[in-house]
Amino acid sequence: MNQIVSVVVPIYKVEKYLSRCVDSILQQTYKNLEIILVNDGSPDNCGIIADQYAKEDKRVKAVHKENGGLSDARNYGMRYVTGEFTLFVDSDDWLEQKMIQELVQASYKYQADIVQAAFYYAYDDHLLFDSRVYKKDKEPESFDNKTLMYQLVKNEKVKNFAWGKLYKTNLIKDIPFKKGVLFEDVFWAHLVMQRVNTFISLNNPMYFYYQREDSIVANYTTRNLDFIQGLKERHRFIEKHYPYLVDESYKMILKMNLIHYNLLLRNRKKDTTGLYRKEIQQYIKKQYPILRMAVMNEKVLKKQLLLFNLHPYLNVLFLVGKKLLTKVSIIPQPTGLDRVEM
Repeated sequence: MNQIVSVVVPIYKVEKYLSRCVDSILQQTYKNLEIILVNDGSPDNCGIIADQYAKEDKRVKAVHKENGGLSDARNYGMRYVTGEFTLFVDSDDWLEQKMIQELVQASYKYQADIVQAAFYYAYDDHLLFDSRVYKKDKEPESFDNKTLMYQLVKNEKVKNFAWGKLYKTNLIKDIPFKKGVLFEDVFWAHLVMQRVNTFISLNNPMYFYYQREDSIVANYTTRNLDFIQGLKERHRFIEKHYPYLVDESYKMILKMNLIHYNLLLRNRKKDTTGLYRKEIQQYIKKQYPILRMAVMNEKVLKKQLLLFNLHPYLNVLFLVGKKLLTKVSIIPQPTGLDRVEM
């Protein structure tokens, strides 16, 4: 059990965080690593830092390319992968010291195609752990293909994120990430998971998913709507290959449309003509009968759909009212995100 693990790290404008990320990989208890640092045309000192790491540790390869975005950088990094396993790490995140060792051990023990670690949402002064989904110190969960696809569409125990998972390289080497989109993982994950026989989910958090104020997620633009396009593209795939998941897929599409409508409303300067809000409204109206059937057993989502269909602002008022009632403790606070001080 000493196969090479290739770690692909796309790098762009992360000079402040890069050393924390790379050091956490170099300090892994599993030593047989191939660390591919992909400088995606970063205008800061990231390229210099990557080259320095390559000089200091023979396991590190620093490669440089013109800026093409996260998808392009990952695809470029995959050209240099020689390991039996591949792990993607975003350059502002970091790893617990035994993470790779535990992922590899689990892969061999369970003959798994993919092993995923639980993770923390990492802030500057604290961590958040979703104990609703993952149970610390519990045995790993194993999913066959049918269960895995359900979990992926539901997006709870199996996230669409490419990072934090150990892949058998042969599984993914011929499936590139879609270029020119945000949330590229949503366009990619289902294509990979279709090939999986055994997927293992570890309950202990070992990946630190850093929540940056200046991230593409934090700074909302209409390009964030790529997420919905990714879900719709995946939905067509689900209809063809996993028809029993169609309703679950519609639920996720509806949830994301409602969320993004509200985000567009809050960021009206990014949608001055209301074009994108109209597109969401038109989609929901057109698909209303199908969506209504899909959410029949989802009490809150069913109510949101009904209100939105009458008028989008009614759903906004519903959410505001719910938030106010939660504040004054009439509705219980949601539980499950455990705070851990740094």
